[in-house]
Amino acid sequence: MTVNYLAFAIPAFFIFVYIEFKIAKQQKKAEIFKYESTVANFSVGIAERLLNLFIAASFYQLYQWVYTNYAIFNISTKWYVWILLLLATDFVWYWYHRLGHEINFLWAAHIVHHQSEEFNLSAAARITTIQAIFRNVFWCALPLIGFHPNMIITILLAHGAYSFFTHTQLGGKLGWLENIFITPSLHGVHHASDEKYLDKNYGDVFVFWDKLFGTFQKEEEAPKYGLTHPIKSYSFIWQHFHYYLEIAEAYRRADGFKAKWNAVFGSPALMDQNIRPILEERFYQNKTQHEAKPKPKFKIYLNSQLILVVTMLTGTTMFYEYLTLVHKVAISIFILVTLINIGALLEQRKWIYYLECFRLILVFGYIFYTFNLLGFLIFPVVILIALERTCSLRKLYMRHVFEYVKAH
Repeated sequence: MTVNYLAFAIPAFFIFVYIEFKIAKQQKKAEIFKYESTVANFSVGIAERLLNLFIAASFYQLYQWVYTNYAIFNISTKWYVWILLLLATDFVWYWYHRLGHEINFLWAAHIVHHQSEEFNLSAAARITTIQAIFRNVFWCALPLIGFHPNMIITILLAHGAYSFFTHTQLGGKLGWLENIFITPSLHGVHHASDEKYLDKNYGDVFVFWDKLFGTFQKEEEAPKYGLTHPIKSYSFIWQHFHYYLEIAEAYRRADGFKAKWNAVFGSPALMDQNIRPILEERFYQNKTQHEAKPKPKFKIYLNSQLILVVTMLTGTTMFYEYLTLVHKVAISIFILVTLINIGALLEQRKWIYYLECFRLILVFGYIFYTFNLLGFLIFPVVILIALERTCSLRKLYMRHVFEYVKAH
């Protein structure tokens, strides 16, 4: 049995985040981590890794199709071509990344990466599957030029690994290297919401493109990270889709073709900033984020869910080719519902109890389906109802795993 060794990148990611956290504590910089934000970052990354399992192979197939049918040049695979390909990859990334900040519908996918107000390795996980799809469409330029798909996939893995390590505040400035490479300090500028730092340092590996196209900026004052208009939510769903709702609302309000076009393809800088507060109120996302600390039981419960989905994701990634479609779909639904659950816990949403019941019924449904006993699903439903009536299950749940305590 062969396994997908990329699965080991998942625990490796968490090990590196843990090492960064321990070093930050040693350097008395533990404030660069915030529990809720870090969990929210993990949740976004887990969803992206999960959903990409279903489509990652299609990326290679797309590159192969473009290369076979439309390659302009027949580029060799000699050693020096790898350097050219790395430069070409970073150049395509620069323009994908820049346009992702300058066009509304692309920014809707990329904004999730910038929502964290803490800048650490966990923030590197904030990539959505929609963003991954857009990014790979841009990278089709590489096989179109004539680079071999096998080389492209290898370079993209290295390219992605490099960018992971630029999401940290612990390295400081790196002197002359910042004249060649995007360093953590330079990428921190890109994640800043300060006016002088906006729309700067789009490169992923090299600074050449930013210097060439006038978007380079060194770190001067300490950056303030996050969005210029921060979202007020740790909700898994809201973080993913709030900007699409803003675009839809802007489109609905727009008068005339040009205004409607700008709502979708215009600059995010021109988006009406009055729209988001209205949508936050409409979708009950206008709660003030809690300055309280989670109770130990609450954190244990949430952390156990996080560990569970990470374990499931790692195992699913490792043995993906051996799972049936039913298993893949069932695992995916459970993980996604659990991620919504985690976000609702952080948000202290009172409806989470009903989501918990729904998740439990899903688990029983999957087990009964596996053993051809789906008709017996009514029994756990009846038991849940009986426990609610006799033991006030909802009150017990809210008391033990839901409440926060005030910070001192």
